[in-house]
Amino acid sequence: MGTRQKLPETRSDSQATYLPDRHMFALWTWADGAVGPAPPVGDVQTVPLVIPTPDLGRLKVSDVDCVLIEPDRLVAVPLDSPGRSVDVWRSWIAGGESALPIAAHAVPDAAGVAVTTPEHASGAFRRTTAVGAEMRTALTAKLRPYQVRGVSWLRETIETHSGAVLADEMGLGKTLQTIGCVAGRAEKGPQLVLCPTSLVGNWAHEIARFAPDLRATIWRGGPLPTVDSGTVVLTGYPTLRTHSPALAGIQWSTAVFDEAQVLKNPRTQVSKAARTIAADARIALTGTPVENHLDELWALLNLVAPHLFGNRAQFRHRFVRPIAGGSPAASARLRGAIEPVVLMRKKSQVAGSLPPKIHADLICDLTEEQERLYDRLLEQVIDDGFGSGAQRQTKVLAVLTSLKQVCNHPGLITDDLGELSGRSGKLDLCTDIVANNLENDSPTLVFTQYRQTGELLVRHFAEQFGVITPFFHGGLNQEQRADIVRRFQSDDGPKVLVLSLKAGGTGLTLTRAADVIHFDRWWNPAVEAQASDRVHRIGQTRTVTVTTLTTVEEHIAAMHNRKSALSDTADISSVAELTRLDDNPLIEILRRKRVN
Repeated sequence: MGTRQKLPETRSDSQATYLPDRHMFALWTWADGAVGPAPPVGDVQTVPLVIPTPDLGRLKVSDVDCVLIEPDRLVAVPLDSPGRSVDVWRSWIAGGESALPIAAHAVPDAAGVAVTTPEHASGAFRRTTAVGAEMRTALTAKLRPYQVRGVSWLRETIETHSGAVLADEMGLGKTLQTIGCVAGRAEKGPQLVLCPTSLVGNWAHEIARFAPDLRATIWRGGPLPTVDSGTVVLTGYPTLRTHSPALAGIQWSTAVFDEAQVLKNPRTQVSKAARTIAADARIALTGTPVENHLDELWALLNLVAPHLFGNRAQFRHRFVRPIAGGSPAASARLRGAIEPVVLMRKKSQVAGSLPPKIHADLICDLTEEQERLYDRLLEQVIDDGFGSGAQRQTKVLAVLTSLKQVCNHPGLITDDLGELSGRSGKLDLCTDIVANNLENDSPTLVFTQYRQTGELLVRHFAEQFGVITPFFHGGLNQEQRADIVRRFQSDDGPKVLVLSLKAGGTGLTLTRAADVIHFDRWWNPAVEAQASDRVHRIGQTRTVTVTTLTTVEEHIAAMHNRKSALSDTADISSVAELTRLDDNPLIEILRRKRVN
C-alpha cells in the first residue's frame, strides 16, 4: 500500500471516514500520531481502515474502533474536536464539494492493497444521496442508508458492467433494494423476475406494497401477456425450464434471478435456460453465493457478467486451485476481481442502521398438489356446511386446522410422507432459509404449532442437511427440556432447533440464535411475539431476524394487522371472529387468494 497524505497530528481530533458500501460514516479519533478510542457518541464497532504506520511514511490496514452513524446524524453529532475530515463531509452533506483529506476516504479496497480514492468516495456519496432523495417518492418504504446504497450500486454496476450480484446476508432487504432498482428502470422496457415458485407470490405482494406504479404479472406458462414499459413479469424457475423459448423471445430491460444459487450448476437445464434470456441488465440475488465450492461463484459471475468471467478454466487456474491450496494472495486477487460486480454485506456490518429486530413476512405459493387438496377439502366443507351455535365454532376451528396443515405439507392430511421435498412451497422456502443460515453459521429456531409438523421438519432437516435437530415440545419432561436448552446454548450446540409454539414460546433463553422462523401462524400475534423473544432478550448482541412464512393463512395475518380483540384476549377470539360471519363471506375468506 503506497505512501499517501499524512493524517493530522493533533491532540485528539475526531475523524469521519465515509464507507461507500454502507452509505454511513465511521467516526474515530487520531490522538498524537496514533489511533485513539472511538468518540463517545454511540456503540463501538471495529472497522478496517487505512492509517499511517508509526513512521508516517506508509499506510496499512488496521482494525479501528469506530462509531457508525448515518449521514443525517453527522451534521449534528456532538464532537469535542472535529477534524478536517468531519468538517469536509459536513460541507458535502450541506451541498458543498470540498477536496477530501485522506481520513475522509481511508477505506481499503477489497484486496487490501490500496486506499479507496477520493473520487470514488465522493462520487458514491453524491450518487447515493441523489438516489435516496428519488426513492422517497418512488417507493412507499423508507430505505435504510445501506439499502439506498444498494439501489445506487445496482444502477452504477449495471451501467458499467450490465450485470450485478447482490449478495447481502438474508434479512437485509435484497428484494426491496431490487424493487427500487427495477422501479427506476420501468420506462426502459418490460422486466422479468425469476425465482423459486414458492416466492412468486411474495414478489407480487412486495411490488404491490412498495412500488404500486409497477404492473406485476404472474406467469405460469401458456401465452405470455402483453408486456411493455412498466410491466414486471414474475415466474418460477420450473416455468423457465419448460417455457424458456417464450421468455427468450423478448428483449427484457432487466432480468432478476432471485435465490440465484439455484443456477450454481451451469450444466443444468434451468441454468442453461437462464442464459438464453435476453436482457439489457441482469441482477442475481443470493445470500449464499458459494454453498460448496468456488465454481458456483463463477456460474453466477458468468450469468451476470460473461464478458468479465467467461473463461471457467482460467477462473479455476487463477483462483479456485490456489485458494484450495491455502493461498492468501489468490484470495485477495479474487476479492479484487469480483469487487466491481458483487456487493456482499452482513448484518454485523450495518448493525448501526438496523433495529434490534427485523420482521420479514414471506408469502409462499402452494404447489399443485397443495392447491388440489386445499380446494377439495374446502369444497367438501361447503357441501357439508358449518353448522350453528357451539358446533359452528368447533367446525370452523377444525376446517382452519386442516387447511393450515395442507399449507404446511399435504402429507400431513394424506399421510403420504414418503418424499417430502418439492411438495410444499412453505417447506421448500423454509429449507432455503435454513440452508442459508447453516452456510453462514447462524443457529436458527423454527416454531410450529403442530407436533406432527415439528416431527416432519426434524426428519426433513436430517435428510437435507445431515443435521440432528432437537424438537422441544409439550411431550418432554422438565429434565429433557432443560437438556435441549443447555445443549443448544453451548458453542458447539445444534445449528437448528424446532420448537412447539406453546411449549417453547415462553420462559426460555435461546440467545445463541438470532434467526427465528415461524413456520405457521398462531391465532394470537402476542404468542408469536413471545416466541420470537426467546432470542430477542438480554444477552443477545446481534440483530434478530424474525421470518414468518404465510400461504393462504392471509386471513389470520389480516386479523393480526387489524387492532382487533385478538391482541389482548384469548386465542379463541380470532376463531370466534370468523364464526360470526355468514357462510358466504366466511367461504370467501377461506378460498385461495391468487395474485394474477
